[in-house]
Amino acid sequence: MSRQKYALGIDFGTESGRAVLVDCTDGRELATTVYQYRNGVIDERLPPPNDDVRLDHDWALQDPEDYIRTFQEAVPALLAETGIDPADVIGVGVDFTSCTMLPTLVDGTPLCLLDDLRTEPHAWAKLWKHHAAQPEADRINAVAAERRESWLKRYGGRISSEWFFAKALQILDEAPEVYARADRLIEAADWVVWQLTGVETRNSCTAGYKAMWSKREGFPADAYFAALDPRFEHVVDEKMSRRILPIGSRAGGLSERAAAWMDLLPGTAVAVANVDAHVSVPAATVTEPGTMVAIMGTSICHMLLGDELAMIDGMCGVVEDGVVPGLFGYEAGQSAVGDIFAWFAESSVPPEYHELARRRGTGVHEVLEEEAGKLRPGESGLLALDWWNGNRSVLVDADLRGLLVGIALATRAPEIYRSLIEATAFGTRVIVEAFESAGVPVRAIVACGGLPERNKLLMQIYADATGREFAVAASKQTPALGSAMFGAVAAGAALGGYDSIVDASRYMAHLGGESYRPIAAHSAVYDDLYREYLRLHDLFGRGGDDVMRNLKRIQLAAAEAVRSA
Repeated sequence: MSRQKYALGIDFGTESGRAVLVDCTDGRELATTVYQYRNGVIDERLPPPNDDVRLDHDWALQDPEDYIRTFQEAVPALLAETGIDPADVIGVGVDFTSCTMLPTLVDGTPLCLLDDLRTEPHAWAKLWKHHAAQPEADRINAVAAERRESWLKRYGGRISSEWFFAKALQILDEAPEVYARADRLIEAADWVVWQLTGVETRNSCTAGYKAMWSKREGFPADAYFAALDPRFEHVVDEKMSRRILPIGSRAGGLSERAAAWMDLLPGTAVAVANVDAHVSVPAATVTEPGTMVAIMGTSICHMLLGDELAMIDGMCGVVEDGVVPGLFGYEAGQSAVGDIFAWFAESSVPPEYHELARRRGTGVHEVLEEEAGKLRPGESGLLALDWWNGNRSVLVDADLRGLLVGIALATRAPEIYRSLIEATAFGTRVIVEAFESAGVPVRAIVACGGLPERNKLLMQIYADATGREFAVAASKQTPALGSAMFGAVAAGAALGGYDSIVDASRYMAHLGGESYRPIAAHSAVYDDLYREYLRLHDLFGRGGDDVMRNLKRIQLAAAEAVRSA
């Protein structure tokens, strides 16, 4: 009798890395372990002993050593907990927040690990939500529009400050000596696979969605990069690679060093890297057009498959074979969702609610959810714009900021909490309607991620505010499950895995039993509120009023004055 085979999925998130061991037969998740990054999100100052180095506004860095510690801590603990024989682990898959990128030496050593560059912020990994490259993104967009670059339409007409070349260009602009020292500029997703296999590879998902690459046209022409900056002309050939591997392929086998980190066998198949949102789509059972997958956590990514190429204003991008081979994968998103609720709970909720949570033995979010759930739609008199971390889709502007309208002396914390949930639901509705107005249908929605599991009120509000049913994926670790599925594909059917991600999804992915249907009376009220939301959205987001951008300009000028004093 043949022995049961397993795949390992490792999901590198914003605050932690998660590892899950999955049965290749049916997707059963044996166990999950989590490693909380020692240095977390680095957004105020560099880690000790260099914490005297302060960071400017909109910076967000990470320590690449936290990624290695995830391998060293989470995976051995997972194997110890399950008792699985390493010989039965046939494949490893990895996904990552994106675009998270870093500069390295030719051998993969991150520049931030060099003694003389430890205090240089540009030598560290730039996390996906690093927005300090907005001026570079503006330049990328302006030059592309002036040159009528054809690829720009695939990204809704605007490249985000979160993306690869904006961050690379910021290094060149602000720290040319770091740019010169960097033999490689690389997505963190590809870097960790490099550390596992000992071989540098680049994946088609991050290249397509975050670095303006397509399998038909490749990267933009060198002449375009030269137009941005003559020193940037050969960035692809000098700092990157034109050899892009498709998702689902095998990047290599575990090296002796990486196998020792994780208590696995050398040579175990390692899949080409992927993005956390994109890898979640087949893990949420979706391998065909028409069903949107909303990956709901600190932010939201909205993924949709299509048979044909369509140009959609303000989308993050569309990539052929970017999610499932043979289909066009569309991406949109909201830059902050769970982060907004966390900010509110940590900085703006009165002590009485924290005390109530303490007495109940629960968290303040649970108290706010319960109290906000007692309110009817519209009862608070509040309306918010969900731009606490800028707008990813459809405005693609990191300089936009949040807004709360209707607040009064009688306003209570649960009312604000509910209005923030409603604002993020309206933001999702804007994205759904943008897809449909461009002829890409959204016939169903599946949610996954941390929020659907934790906040039932949020899910009902999303159903009510969009007028659509939300199913929920069964897995509580959907990205990690998706990575494990791709690990099984990298191993192949001959070793007990699968020969395609569609086959893997058919057997390993499942929906949960819970779904949220819109309540008609609630939806009618939310239709009225949504019309007002759109008025604010277009006023502040489409150039009717530049107050948010002006406030950002004044803030940066004040910060510069402080630094110069």
